[in-house]
Amino acid sequence: MNATTPSITFIGLGPMGQAMVRTLLGAGHPITLWNRTAARAEPLVAEGARLADSPAEAVAASDLIILSLTDYQAMYDILSPVESQLAGRTIVNLSSDDPDVTRKAAAWAKRHGANFITGGVMGPAPMVGTDGMHVYYSGQKSVFETHEASLRPIGKPDYLGEDEGLAQLFYLANLDVFLTSLASVLHATALANAAGVPAARIYPRLVQMVTETGQMMDVGEDVGKNLDEGHHPGEMASATMMGATADHILTASKAAGIDTVLPSALKSYYDSAINAGRGSESWTVLYEFIKKSKA
Repeated sequence: MNATTPSITFIGLGPMGQAMVRTLLGAGHPITLWNRTAARAEPLVAEGARLADSPAEAVAASDLIILSLTDYQAMYDILSPVESQLAGRTIVNLSSDDPDVTRKAAAWAKRHGANFITGGVMGPAPMVGTDGMHVYYSGQKSVFETHEASLRPIGKPDYLGEDEGLAQLFYLANLDVFLTSLASVLHATALANAAGVPAARIYPRLVQMVTETGQMMDVGEDVGKNLDEGHHPGEMASATMMGATADHILTASKAAGIDTVLPSALKSYYDSAINAGRGSESWTVLYEFIKKSKA
């Protein structure tokens, strides 16, 4: 081991974990692995990683422990039996969970003398190690900076701050957009298909629309500033105008006999703005109603 390539313990060998391990091996890091299904480690061992016989052996092998698991409960299941060995080590958890869960996990790690960094991986396994991958991180800045060089091969690090919940909050906010976009593309495909249009004909156009929408949206600082200040100038695309389209989508969906949960939810936001007398403002005025709980 040399100063530029410290050893890493990696736990969790799903597709994402395997891709990360290969990238870290390629960067010259000695890697110790542990996974519930040991067979998943065999190709990585052939490529130079070492498989530990137990979580205890894996933890003892490195000061830096990276986790890529289904959720944070899996971390407790694996590491709680060896929590007495965690002191002085740094846990970087790249698993997905609720921001409050990540904060509690950080507190748990600190009680056992360990440092804790939360990560949110913004891309699928094939993107690991490419220029298109970035990873949100949050937690103690000095700890992150100590291990940043080791984490960088996975994807461009984007450090957000000391609150351990921030990385998961940003991750989930991004996935909120992503999952909603996926569902909307499928809903739109079903709408066209109900009229006899093959999915193979309409689907590529809808995916292109998602890409073009992202390009057309103004992502300048003024938009975020306007959202913070509650300012929604509506000269270009008012809530009333956009709401009319939302109504047409819902009507067409009902006529087609397809599910209406998604377009009904969309229309409800515009209805709230219009009924409150704010239809002349920009479609961004929906933000004022989305952020208010109806409970």
